[in-house]
This record gives sequence, structure tokens and C-alpha cells, in this order.
Amino acid sequence: PDEIKRTQIQETIKEHFEKERRLRPKGIKVLSLFFIDRVASYAEDDGFIRKAFIEEFEELKKDPVFGGIIKDLDIDNIHNGYFARGSKGEAKDTNGSTKADDEAYNLIMKDKERLLSLDEPLRFIFSHSALREGWDNPNVFQICTLKNGGSEVRKRQEVGRGLRLCVNGDGQRMDRSFLGQDVHRVNTLTVIASESYESFVKGLQSEIAEDVFGKQS
Repeated sequence: PDEIKRTQIQETIKEHFEKERRLRPKGIKVLSLFFIDRVASYAEDDGFIRKAFIEEFEELKKDPVFGGIIKDLDIDNIHNGYFARGSKGEAKDTNGSTKADDEAYNLIMKDKERLLSLDEPLRFIFSHSALREGWDNPNVFQICTLKNGGSEVRKRQEVGRGLRLCVNGDGQRMDRSFLGQDVHRVNTLTVIASESYESFVKGLQSEIAEDVFGKQS
């Protein structure tokens, strides 16, 4: 399972910078969101997810395609996590329904404008259960699910974090009036998931297509 997660992290980072290469010149900030199974696996310095992310990012610097794009980025500034905190300040696993969760959500909500600025280096967000209404950002282009199981409702909530029309640095919604025929090419959500989650996403895509275009005969 850890090797699968490492591969998911690797693919998410590559997909992120592939989109950033295309969208940053348009003034669009690209964000990636990771849903993790245990807070400690990222919040702790020796957590597997934290270590794997850093190692895969450093490895990508050697890639001739991406190296020139990311060589000057400071690894400490491009990723962070939003987690509920216990009374002693420790990050903790939650189910998305506690007061501590509200405090975690408020953190990203208060900083949303800064988060969308091209001057803000933060690009990769790690979360455990940021699922409640209001926790979203229109520029989430990648969702990586580093967790197993979960109800269909929870999976829909997770995927829903990225189903938004993005905005540029001026807060303008990047719809057809701005992008023309490129609107669908720009507003593309990539989900990097395990096989079981992949099946769910494919089913969800089919449902959305039917809702928008009608059932095909």
C-alpha cells in the first residue's frame, strides 16, 4: 500500500506542474489537495506521506521537463496541512464535525485570497477531513486520495472539492467568456486514486455526463 501511495504522490506532483506550466502564464494559480488517512503520516516529521512527498519532489527536480520549472522552489513553502488541533496543539484525526474542525476550516477560508495569489508559494494542501460546506477552493485542479474505503457520500464530498470553475489572480471566474473554447481544457479536475476509488470516479463521471447531455441511445 505504501508503494501505491508513493506512486500517487509522484503522479500528483507531475500533474500539478504540468498544469502549472500551462496555466500560470494565464494568471491562474494551481492547487493540489491530498486527502490522507492519518494526520500523523503527514504532520509528523518522519511521517510516510510527508517524507514521500519531499523525496518525490526532489526527484522531479532531476527531470529535464520539470526541473527548470521547480528548481528555485523552496520545498518548505510549497506544502502545508490544515488539521484540527487538540488541547496541547497536536494535530489529530477527526471526522469533520467538531469545533476543532471548524477552526481548521476557518484557517483556509481566511487565507483563501492569499492562497489564490501567484505570489503565495503554497501549492499542495494536505487534509484529513475538510469536507464540510464552505471548505473549498475554486483552483483545486488535482485531488489525491491517500486513504482506503469511505462511504460513497464521503467520496462525493471529496471529489466535490475540485468541481469548480477556477479564477485568476484578480478573482475573475475563468468561464467561456474569458477562455472561449479552452474553458473545458483549463477547468479539468484530475483525481489520483486507488483502483476502488477510480471505479467510483468513473461512475460519477458517467452520471454527470448523463445529467448534462442526457442519456445516449
